[in-house]
Amino acid sequence: MTDQKNSGSCCSSDGSCHSGGTAASAAGAVTTVYKVSGMTCGHCENAVSQELSALDGVTAVKAVAETGEVTVTSAAPLDEGAVRAAVDEAGYELVGTA
Repeated sequence: MTDQKNSGSCCSSDGSCHSGGTAASAAGAVTTVYKVSGMTCGHCENAVSQELSALDGVTAVKAVAETGEVTVTSAAPLDEGAVRAAVDEAGYELVGTA
């Protein structure tokens, strides 16, 4: 975890709590964009990303609080109920696909 002693927040100075890296899509990968309500900062993005990354088959997650969009790349299509449960566990609401 990144050392945040001087920032007074779990978010970095740019409002980000995650690496923000983008994984190259593998052949056969499925990318789905979801709308999530309630995200306002990098901490929110990180919380949603961590929960979704824990789902079986997920290879990459990119959450953007500003737009409320979360892009998930997975080996196969994900069960919407599992995605909803992960977003709920993070403390946010899955609105649907974008």
